[in-house]
Amino acid sequence: MKPARLVPAGVALLLGLVTACTDTDGDPNGLGTPSPAPQPSTQTGRPGSPTTTPSPSAESSGPRRPGRPRVVGTIARGLEAPWGIAFLPDGSALVGERDTTRVLLVRDGRTRVVGRLGEAEPGGEAGLLGLAASPTYDRDRLVYAYLTTADDNRVVRMRYAGGRLGPPRPVLAGIPNGFIHDGGRLLFAPDGNLFVSTGETGNGALAQDRDSLGGKILRITPDGKPAPGNPRPGSPVWTMGHRNVQGLAFDGSGQLWASEFGQNTWDELNRIDRGRNYGWPVVEGKGDSGTRGYRDPYVQWRTSEASPSGLAFLDGSLWMASLRGERLWQIPVRGDGVGRPRDFFVGDYGRMRTVVVAPDGNLWVTTSNRDGRGNPAPQDDRILEVAPR
Repeated sequence: MKPARLVPAGVALLLGLVTACTDTDGDPNGLGTPSPAPQPSTQTGRPGSPTTTPSPSAESSGPRRPGRPRVVGTIARGLEAPWGIAFLPDGSALVGERDTTRVLLVRDGRTRVVGRLGEAEPGGEAGLLGLAASPTYDRDRLVYAYLTTADDNRVVRMRYAGGRLGPPRPVLAGIPNGFIHDGGRLLFAPDGNLFVSTGETGNGALAQDRDSLGGKILRITPDGKPAPGNPRPGSPVWTMGHRNVQGLAFDGSGQLWASEFGQNTWDELNRIDRGRNYGWPVVEGKGDSGTRGYRDPYVQWRTSEASPSGLAFLDGSLWMASLRGERLWQIPVRGDGVGRPRDFFVGDYGRMRTVVVAPDGNLWVTTSNRDGRGNPAPQDDRILEVAPR
């Protein structure tokens, strides 16, 4: 396995104090009883390629070769750093722009502004981030957003009626904010609870502080309370030890996965299980025997190939949008593991931010070339329609 990344002495001392008083049952921070961890594989790819932890079924049956995805159209163009997308029951979609804080309605190839979240304060990686429609939208017409204010990151909800978004009402406040690493993805689970990804704002110690909401994946009720069954009663924290998760997706069996930015070496795809610790900042990518108890990623990529943001599941595969890597990754899911990833559209459309499954079974993929780090083309930013096969 890859060696653990060295951490600065001050952080190492802090983490030593955290881990010295814990046991070694795979739950080093006392979040709860974790699911059994599968034994990681020692398979590695060529230098610079993703390394994968496959399931036994993937090794025995061999990789499947699905058809090659292709861009079949442009849903919208001329956007500014589109980040969150929430589909509504009528097939239209609400799209949030991170830096303008506008929310757009996209329907039949047309866009119009339906709201603006004035309390959001963009800057760096902060602003208007994830969007999600309530699982009971037909009854309540509620839309949830993750945004950065002057004081914090927070989850809010609004009523969408009469073609306009109503005022945002806080659901969960007090998430640490920063110029970088603000997390921001929202995903409702089949049981109606809401998963929220947060970042550690550049302060790695927050990821290992179980009382901080930074560097975590949270699980809350639609009203913002800690969801029943969380590892620690009264806490919204589901997992910890994350640097900056910007992608969440359930696979066909209901297993939750997350894409996570590394620092200088490894980006990650993680299987998210209740109460687990994913190691940041002790470990970047796969660890070694000196980091017992931390969950290894199922796939790791060089940061030049990924810098992953959005994540979606369709046709037996996870699809991951990559910013610095400027590509779309397909990762087949094989039982409890994954097959070998393949990449598409490398450099063709620039930075890719968000990927979601549309009602017609295609993917919508947003570019993020007007986010201050890309090189915009004349039509950027765009929402591309991708046929997966």
